[in-house]
Amino acid sequence: MNLEDLKREAAARAVALVKDGMKLGLGTGSTAKHFVDLLGERVKNENLRVIGVPTSEATRQQAAALGIPLSTLDETPELDLTIDGADEIDPQLRLIKGGGGAHLREKIVALASKRMIVIADATKEVETLGRFPLPLEVIPFGLPATQRQIAAIFARHGLQGEMTMRMKDGAPFRTDSGNCVLDAHLARIPDPDALALHLDGVTGLVEHGLFIGIAKGAFLATPSGIKTLGSVA
Repeated sequence: MNLEDLKREAAARAVALVKDGMKLGLGTGSTAKHFVDLLGERVKNENLRVIGVPTSEATRQQAAALGIPLSTLDETPELDLTIDGADEIDPQLRLIKGGGGAHLREKIVALASKRMIVIADATKEVETLGRFPLPLEVIPFGLPATQRQIAAIFARHGLQGEMTMRMKDGAPFRTDSGNCVLDAHLARIPDPDALALHLDGVTGLVEHGLFIGIAKGAFLATPSGIKTLGSVA
């Protein structure tokens, strides 16, 4: 199977967890897109009754086009299950997310859920987080001051690497919330728990892409089959 087939296989395992009446967080990204497609098929073919809360405008548009009933966290603040992808996942189910720039909303939705299950292909599994650049959603105002705070934290943790402004069409990329994203090229993050804790205290940093203690399980699609991590039942 090619990479997209593997992603769809992981998504198929996750969509089988969905039960009638569930309130779902709908993730963002290439693998989550397969989940939403398959969920739409179940809604259409099985008259499955669910309510979805999208984590991005792109996911909202996709789900609406498929006829999946949608809500917001304002209207539906407690969710049963969130299915989302990851840019990296380690053996402790710690994640880096935000390659699509939706990690702020993704984290809010995941934390509003009883469970978060990750779906990904096996290339996203790593022993140590950091190969994928760490996304940092920042407020444009006072950005150099915010960068200095972040750089000081990296130095305290012995981390080195360039922080680059994410660009799109020749201009700074903007998230659905109107913020910018810095990508920190750190290569290795030996202690993501401590780093996440210190980044949480930076004024001007709206959210970082480290998801610590949030995912309960994962379906990872490999050429030889589905590998599970954590609790997926």
